[in-house]
Amino acid sequence: MSRESEADLPGEAVLPGALPEALRAELVAFRRDLHMHPELGNHEFRTTAALKARLELAGLEPRVLDTGTGLICDIGDRDDVRPMLALRADIDALPIPDTKTECAYRSTVPDRAHACGHDVHTSVVLGAGLVLAELHREGRLPRPVRLIFQPAEEVLPGGAPDAIESGVLEGVGRIIGVHCDPKVDAGRIGLRHGAITSACDRLEVALDGAGGHTARPHLTTDLVTAAARVATDVPGLVARRTDARSGLAVTWGRIESGHACNVIPNHAELSGTVRCLDLATWRAAPDLVHAAIDEIANMYRAKSEINYIRGVPPVVNDPVVTDLLRDAMTARRGVHSIEDTEQSLGGEDFSWYLEHVPGAMARLGVRTPGERAPRDLHQGDFDADESAITVGVELFTAAALLDGASRSDAGA
Repeated sequence: MSRESEADLPGEAVLPGALPEALRAELVAFRRDLHMHPELGNHEFRTTAALKARLELAGLEPRVLDTGTGLICDIGDRDDVRPMLALRADIDALPIPDTKTECAYRSTVPDRAHACGHDVHTSVVLGAGLVLAELHREGRLPRPVRLIFQPAEEVLPGGAPDAIESGVLEGVGRIIGVHCDPKVDAGRIGLRHGAITSACDRLEVALDGAGGHTARPHLTTDLVTAAARVATDVPGLVARRTDARSGLAVTWGRIESGHACNVIPNHAELSGTVRCLDLATWRAAPDLVHAAIDEIANMYRAKSEINYIRGVPPVVNDPVVTDLLRDAMTARRGVHSIEDTEQSLGGEDFSWYLEHVPGAMARLGVRTPGERAPRDLHQGDFDADESAITVGVELFTAAALLDGASRSDAGA
C-alpha cells in the first residue's frame, strides 16, 4: 500500500515503534486463525487462550477476566502508579454463517463468523502490545499501558460492564479503541469529536387478548390488527414526542402471530431495537416507548407486556483524546490519512468505559482502495483489507508514546 510523501510523515523519523515485517506477517496469520475459529460472546475460550499464550511468550503477565474469557495485560514498570492509557479490543464473533466462497481462512464453525472485524481489532491491540513491550525493555516507553481484550461486545448490554466490574479500569486514566469501517479505505482512519455511535436498546413486546373466528372480529381483540398498528404507529408516535435532532428511532425486526388464515389468535409478539443519538433522549426513551405501545394496545383492548432491555449509550469521544489519536495518525501517516466521520446509528459497548474515564474511538479503514462495493459489517461475506492491522498498530503505538510524553510534561 502506498504512503503519503515523506514530507507528510514527520513522525516516522521521531517516534520509535515501527512494526517489524516478521511481526506484521505474524499478526495477519493470527487474525486469520481467529477468523477461522470464531467464538460467540462469553465463550471466547480458544481466543483467550491464544492471546494469553502469545503475551506470555513475550514475557508479559496477562490476567484472564473474572468472567472466564477476555483478559488484561499491563506493560510498564509495576511501581509506576501514574494513570495508564488503555488500548481496548473486543474479541467475540457473530451468530451468522460465513458466506465467503473463495477464502482460504473462512470460518470453520457453522453459523459463526467474525463479520464485524473484531478479529482485526484483537490483532491490532495484540500487535501494539508486543511493540510497546519491546520499547519498554529498551527503556523507551514513557508511561505504563494496559491492553484490554474484552469479551461479549455483541451481547447487549455488552461485555464492557462485566469487564469494568472485573477491574479493567483500575489505574486507567484514558482509553482508546478502533472499529473497522468498510466505507473508509485501508491506510486511513475516521475521527469525530463528540458522539460517534448511537445508543441501542432491545425491545420485546407481547400482546394478548381474546381470539376467535375471522368471521366475528367484533367479538375478539383482533390481535393481528393490534400488532400491525403497534408496528406502524409506535415509531411515529415516539418520533413526534422527542426533539427530531435526537434521532430516536424504533425499528422492528420481527413480528409474529397466528397459525391459520381464518383464526384470530390470542397472542402476538414483536421485537426490535430503539436507537437514538444523544444521552438525554436515551435516558428518557423507555418511558416514551412504554407509553406509546400502551396507547395503541389499549385502542384494541389488547393487554401489552413490554420487555425493554437496556443496551448501550452512545460513544461520546472526548475532544482531548480524539486529538491524541489525530496527532498519532498524523505522526505515523500524515494529516491526509485522516478524515472526518459521521455519527453512526450503530451501538458499541465501548461507551460504558467512557462513563468512567475519558476516551475516544477511531474508525479504522478496512476497504481495499479502489473497491467499488465494500462488504458491509454484520454480513456473512464481510472481510477486511489486512493492511489495516498495520495501520491500527501504528496508530496505537504512536498514541501511547505521545500520550505518555504529553502527560509526563504536564505532570499528569
